[in-house]
Amino acid sequence: MSLRLKTILGIATIEALLLLLLISMTLDYLRTTNYEGLSKRAHTTATLFATTTKDAVLSYDLASLEAFVSEVMINPDLVYARVLGPENIVFAEKGSADVLSKPFSSDQSVSTVEDGIFDTYAEISEGGQVYGRVELGLDINSLNKTIEEAEQRSALIAAIEMGLVALFSLILGTYLTRQLKVLTQAAELISVGDFEVKVPVKGRDEVADVAIAFNAMASNLHEASARRDEFEVQLTELNRSLEERVKARTKELVVKNEQLEQANKEIKEAQAKLLQSEKMASIGVLAAGVAHEINNPMGFVISNIGTLELYANNYRQLLAAHQEIIETPEGEKRDSLIAQLKEFQEELDFEFMNEDLDELLKDTKEGSARVKDIVQGLKAFSHVDPVEKYELCNLNDCIEATLKVVNNELKYHCKLATDLADIPLTYCLPGKIKQVLLNLLVNAGQAITDTGTIAVSSKVNQDRIEIKIKDSGHGIAKEQIDKLFDPFFTTKKVGEGTGLGLSISYGIIVEEHNGDILVDSEPGKGTCFTLALPILTKAPSLPKQTESHDLVKE
Repeated sequence: MSLRLKTILGIATIEALLLLLLISMTLDYLRTTNYEGLSKRAHTTATLFATTTKDAVLSYDLASLEAFVSEVMINPDLVYARVLGPENIVFAEKGSADVLSKPFSSDQSVSTVEDGIFDTYAEISEGGQVYGRVELGLDINSLNKTIEEAEQRSALIAAIEMGLVALFSLILGTYLTRQLKVLTQAAELISVGDFEVKVPVKGRDEVADVAIAFNAMASNLHEASARRDEFEVQLTELNRSLEERVKARTKELVVKNEQLEQANKEIKEAQAKLLQSEKMASIGVLAAGVAHEINNPMGFVISNIGTLELYANNYRQLLAAHQEIIETPEGEKRDSLIAQLKEFQEELDFEFMNEDLDELLKDTKEGSARVKDIVQGLKAFSHVDPVEKYELCNLNDCIEATLKVVNNELKYHCKLATDLADIPLTYCLPGKIKQVLLNLLVNAGQAITDTGTIAVSSKVNQDRIEIKIKDSGHGIAKEQIDKLFDPFFTTKKVGEGTGLGLSISYGIIVEEHNGDILVDSEPGKGTCFTLALPILTKAPSLPKQTESHDLVKE
């Protein structure tokens, strides 16, 4: 293949790749931005439509719903709109009859739409209860047509550009090859030993510079050829002695290399044994505290189940009494049974039982979830936490929920004092925050030998919410405070702590919430942990998790 052809193909290939990349990126950006814009518009319209129709759905105001549907159909590209009530009853709908007759299927992305209509919906809810939903469909044919026209124009521009590049490459390649032919002929003469050849120098461009350099090279080669003959004799003698020295040095290097390989093998074996010993020791510390960790939530779960069993028996008696009344015909006996039933209801206080049931079930679920979290914590060395979602939450709710969980463990020897200020809502991971609070509260309780006080408070400090947990326990020595958040460091006996609780709490507060955790302690007077969390009005993206934080306390 000639240089001219290589030049043409090379430049054309590079140009084609660059054009292809540019056009591909431009069209992809055009397609992505338009699709995302349409998708956001559809979801926003559906959400606003659901908000607008919520009161009418709740009040079954069909006339208003018809008006709302007619009003929303004014939006361009909107093919249909439908309002559904409970059990998917159609309250109002307008749009294309063909589309409305088809079953609704929500589209997740505009790029996956096959029928030319992007279908979306929004739920109508109040107080966490869903009462219906709205369904919308947007026509995307005009958008696809615009993108198709852009692709056709891009292809035409690329074709014209490639033609111009090919023509320019042909002109350039012809000029270069003409000058290089002269150099080729001179190089062939030098290859057969004619070092006195001279290349004519024309012009002042780079090709002329190459001709000058070529002539200088020919002259130098002539001189070098003469010196080479002289040196060949000397090199022959040197090569002979050098080969002997190389053999001796190679043998020495082989011996050294074998020694290094053996030492490296021994180091790797020792390292593997050390890592295994550390891992087994860590697992041993974890296993020693598992029984105590699980016993805490299981205590109130079992207690709640016992209460639920008692309530269930009471309800069975109530149902049996009702059934007996139903089966008894009108008369004095039935009146007597009704009186007994009323007396039975007052005696057992069913109103209190009904209110207490929700709390019992809620606490039981939370306790069971805690046991699950504790078991999953044993996988912290090799598994990553399940992905949670940041939620808009009142941290006081997290504090109160955690205090309910630890109350049974602390109430016999600790007095709990709370001072919760009015704080704003903030985005956080509530489950993780409860883990940290639970860990600190249990640690505070364990730091109190006989009886004492644990004070929990919250307040706003500039752009942060501060939560303080202060105990009147034995305190922590100053030299140990700097090590508190190191993995596996603990001041407790084996079986009472894993040394991971505060390390994990540090990761949750600092790494996952961009907050801070401070310690102030004095031996004999107690310890105060301060959690400082930023007030977030938008949910941040989930951080990369490099380790598990399932364990809730040391």
